[in-house]
Amino acid sequence: MARDIARTEPYAVARRQRKTVEMLFAHLKRILGLDRLRLRGLNGAHDEFHLAAAAQNLRKLAKLVPLPTPAPSG
Repeated sequence: MARDIARTEPYAVARRQRKTVEMLFAHLKRILGLDRLRLRGLNGAHDEFHLAAAAQNLRKLAKLVPLPTPAPSG
């Protein structure tokens, strides 16, 4: 039964989505240093994770915005 499910198109879509999400979590852990939460309690963990996710989104946004072209000197 599991092999039959694994051959379906929705399973393939879910697999690609899981890969994307796992890569984002790996980036949070490795690059942004979120391997360990420093704030206490559920609210602290929630806040810290949201700050890290916002930083990750800002990094992605900065890569999308083109750099201004320098003005010609003359």
